[in-house]
Amino acid sequence: MMDEKDLEEYHNIGKAIKKSEKYNYINGKQITDPETGKRVYEINSYRLPSVTTILGATKDQQFLKDWKAKVGENEAERIKNISSKRGTSMHKFLESYVTGVGYDDLTELGCQAKPMANKIMEVGLAPVDEYFGSEVTLHYPGLYAGQTDLVCLHNDLETIVDFKQANRPKKKEWIEDYYLQIAAYAMAHDYVYGSTIRQGVIMVCTPDLYYQEFRITDHELRTWKHKFLKRLDMYHELVHDEKEKAKVNMKEEDFK
Repeated sequence: MMDEKDLEEYHNIGKAIKKSEKYNYINGKQITDPETGKRVYEINSYRLPSVTTILGATKDQQFLKDWKAKVGENEAERIKNISSKRGTSMHKFLESYVTGVGYDDLTELGCQAKPMANKIMEVGLAPVDEYFGSEVTLHYPGLYAGQTDLVCLHNDLETIVDFKQANRPKKKEWIEDYYLQIAAYAMAHDYVYGSTIRQGVIMVCTPDLYYQEFRITDHELRTWKHKFLKRLDMYHELVHDEKEKAKVNMKEEDFK
C-alpha cells in the first residue's frame, strides 16, 4: 500500500478528479456460468452474457490463429499471460488514482505497469475534471452486461473511458472491438440511467510509454452502436444454433 507521501506524489501528476453522485450505479457480480463455462454477469437475479464474451464469440479469429502459428502456442500463451497481468496492474494503479485510494505493486510487471499508468494519468486524464464512477458494471436489461473502466466528464462531455495496455502501437483498424465495447457500454448507460453519453475515449499505453488516444463522438458513436447490435444478433444466432444442436444430440442419445 502507498503511504501518504507516495499518494501525494501520485496526485501531483494532475489535479484530483472530483467525484459526482449524479448516477447511482447498480452493483453486479461477475461469475462463470456452470452450464456454458462462459463469463456472465449476475444483476438483479438475472444472468447476462458479458460484452467481451459476445465479441469473442463473433470475432474473426483468423488473425489470432495466424499469429499463434507464427510464434507457437507456448510463446503466444506466455505473451498473453504477461500482457494480461501487466494490464491488470495498470488498471489498478489508474483506479486508485481516480478514487484516491492507495495502491502499489512492486512486482516486475507492476514496475512496468506503474509508469504506463502515470502516462495515462498525465496525458489521458488531464481533460477529466469530474467522474461518475470507476470500474462500473453496466447492463442492458435482458441483453448483455460488462464493466467499463471510467464514466466521467471529459472535455465537458459525458464519456465512457477504457484503459488499454498494448505491446506495440495500435492502428484504428486493429481495435474495432474496443470501439464496439465502448458503444455497448454507452447504450447500456443511456438506457438504464437516462443519460446521454456523447463520447467514448480509448487510452492506450505501451511498456515503452508510447501513448495513443482513440476518440469517438456523436455520429461515429451511433455508427458503432449499430455495429455492436449486429454482433449481438450474431451471438444470439450462435447460441440458438448451439442449443438446437444440443437438443438433437440429446435425442440421438435417447435412441442408442
